[in-house]
Amino acid sequence: MQNKNTPVLLSSFHLSSLSSILPYICGPNPFAFMDDPLVTTLIALILLLPFAGFLGVRVSSQRWAGAVAIGLTGTGLALSLGLLGSTSAPVVPILSEWLRVSNHSFSVGFRCDRPSVIILVLAHFVALLVQIYSLSYLENKAERPRYFSYLQLFLGAMAGILLASNLIVLYAFWELVGLASYLLIGFWYHKPQAARAAQKAFLYNRVGDVGFLIGILLTYKLFGTLEFTSLTKEAPTVVGLLLFMGCMGKSAQFPLIGWLPDAMEGPTPVSALLHAATMVAAGIFLLARIHPLLSPNALVGVALIGTITALWGGYSALFQNDIKKVLAFSTVSQLGLMVAAMGTNNVTGGLFHLLTHAFFKAGLFLGAGAVIHALHTQDMRQMGGLRRIMPVTFWAYVICAASLAGVPFLSGFLSKESILTGAFGWASEQANPLAYAIPVALLLSSGLTALYMARQIRMVFLGEPQHAFQEGSHIHEPNRLLLGPVVLLAIFSAWFWFALNPLSPHGSWVESWFSGQTLGHSVSAAETTHSAPIRLAPLSVLLVALGGWFGLRLRDPSPDRLVVQASIHYGFLDEFVNWLVVLPVRRIAHWLYQTDSRVVDGVVNNTAVGTVVLAHLAHALDRYGVDGMVNGSAWVAGRLGKLTRSVQSGRIQSYITAAVVGLLIIIWLIL
Repeated sequence: MQNKNTPVLLSSFHLSSLSSILPYICGPNPFAFMDDPLVTTLIALILLLPFAGFLGVRVSSQRWAGAVAIGLTGTGLALSLGLLGSTSAPVVPILSEWLRVSNHSFSVGFRCDRPSVIILVLAHFVALLVQIYSLSYLENKAERPRYFSYLQLFLGAMAGILLASNLIVLYAFWELVGLASYLLIGFWYHKPQAARAAQKAFLYNRVGDVGFLIGILLTYKLFGTLEFTSLTKEAPTVVGLLLFMGCMGKSAQFPLIGWLPDAMEGPTPVSALLHAATMVAAGIFLLARIHPLLSPNALVGVALIGTITALWGGYSALFQNDIKKVLAFSTVSQLGLMVAAMGTNNVTGGLFHLLTHAFFKAGLFLGAGAVIHALHTQDMRQMGGLRRIMPVTFWAYVICAASLAGVPFLSGFLSKESILTGAFGWASEQANPLAYAIPVALLLSSGLTALYMARQIRMVFLGEPQHAFQEGSHIHEPNRLLLGPVVLLAIFSAWFWFALNPLSPHGSWVESWFSGQTLGHSVSAAETTHSAPIRLAPLSVLLVALGGWFGLRLRDPSPDRLVVQASIHYGFLDEFVNWLVVLPVRRIAHWLYQTDSRVVDGVVNNTAVGTVVLAHLAHALDRYGVDGMVNGSAWVAGRLGKLTRSVQSGRIQSYITAAVVGLLIIIWLIL
C-alpha cells in the first residue's frame, strides 16, 4: 500500500511532475538525508528553469528570445553556485515513489554531491557564454526563438542527468539529451547535410542506448534497486559493458564515432556546447556514477575502447581540412582519454580532464566560429595569415590549443598528467606487462594532439593569406559579443584555477573535489597512489614539443595518398560500417521486399484471383444449378397446373365426356 504522504509521479518528466515533488523530502533514505528546504528548493528551481525557458522562449519574439534565455541561464548559474556552497557530503534531498508494481517500487529522486554540482556549474557557465556569443552569431535570424529554446531544453536535460539519484531518472533525461541534440544538430533542417547528420546522430545513439537500457534492466534484476546509493557491488562483466554502451553512444567511443564529426552541421555555438559541457560529457559522468559496478574485466574493456578511441580520433584529426572537423575529432580523442582514465581506475583524473577540457574546447569552437563568421568558410586551405588581422582571436586560440595539447602552465597539462600518471600506476599493478600498452598509447596520443593543433594554427593563422580573402579589407576582429567569451575561456585555461603547482596535479583541490568519497562510492576506487609525476612530465612535454614542431614545419603529403585519405575518412570507419551493417541490411531489406512482392503478394494476389474464379463458378452453379432446379420445378408445376386447369372448364359436357372416356379406359385395362 502506498504511503499517503508519498506523492506519486504520474507519467514521466513533465513540468507538473517536477513541481509536484518540490514540497516533499521523502524517506526512508538509504543515503545521507538532508532535511534542508534550501537545497531542495535550489534543485527544483535548477531543474524547472530550463524547461520553463524551453516553453517560454519558444513563443517569445525574435528580439527578446536571446535575452530571456540568457537571463534564465544566468539565474540557473547563480542557483548552481548557491547549491555548490550548500553541498559538502553527498545527499538525496528529493526522493519520491513513482510507481509500485506488485512488490517492486520505483522512485524518482534527485541528489547532489560535489562532483555533480561542479559539472552543473560548468554546464551553466559554458551555456551562458555560448548564448551570449549566439546573440551576435545568429543576429537578425528569424530562427532565434527556436534556437534558444532548444538550448534551454538541452541544458535542462543535462541538469537532470547530473542530479539524477537513480538509473531510471538518469535514463529519462539521457533520452531527452538525445532529443535535444537531434533538434540542434538538425537546426538548419532545410539543408540535406544537416538533416542527415541529425538522423545519423540519433541512430548511432540509439545503438548505444539499447545496450544501456538492457544493462539497466539486468542491474535491477541483480540488485533489486537502481539507486546509485545502493549500487556499490561489482556486477557481472557483461552487465558493466552493457551499461558502458550508453557512454559509447553519447561520448562517441569506438566504433560509434561516426556521428560526432557530422554533428558539425549544426550552428557553431551548438558545437561548442555539445563538445564541451553537455552531451559528450554525459557519458563520462555516467561512467563515474556506475564505476563501482564495473568488474576488473569490464574496466579493462573500457580502458581498451578509450585508448583505441584516443588514437583513432587523434589520427582522424591529423589531415582534416575543415576547421570544425579537426576540433570534432580532437573531442573524440580527448573523450577516449577520459574513458581510458575511468578504465584504469582513475575516476578523479577522468573528471579532472572533463572539467579542464570544457573550458579550452569551448574556447576553440567559439574561436573557430569567429573565424568562420569573418571568412564565411570552414576550409582551412582558404585561410592563413589571420594572426595579423585577428590578433586577439589568435592569442586566445593559441592558449586554448596549447592547453589541449598539454603545454605546461595550462590546465590541460595538469589533467593529462593526472590521467597519464594514473594509467602508468595502474599498469604497474597488473600481472600482464602488456598493460603498459595502454598508458604508452595514451602518451603518444598527447604528442599527436600537439601535431594536429599546430598544423591547424599554421594553416589558419600563420603564413600568407589565401585566395578566399586576399583583398582582406573587410576581414576584422569580431565584436565583443563574439570575442569576449573566447577570451574568458582562454583565461580559464590557465593552471592556477585548478592547482598551485603548474607542473603536477597531485595534491590539487580538484583531486579532492572529484575523489571517490565525494561521489558517494563506498570504496574509493577512483583514487590511486602514483609516484611518477616528476619523471613522466619531461617525457610528455618532449612529445608535445616534437608534435608541435612537426605540425608547424611539415607540409601535408599529397591528398591522394592512403595515409591522408585514411585520416580524412577517419580510418574508413563509415565505409566499414556501411559494408558490415548498412549494405547487408539494405540487401536483406531488398530481399524481403522482393519476397514480399513476389511471394507474399503473389500468394495473396493468386488467392484473390482464385477466390474471384471460385466466386464466378459458385455464381454460375447457383444461377444455373440451384436456381435452375428451383425455377425449372416452378416451370413444370406451372405447366402441369395449366394443363389441369383446362380440365376444370365448368362445362357439364366436358365432365360427362371425361367420365365416359375414363370409364372406357378402366374397362379396357380390366379386360
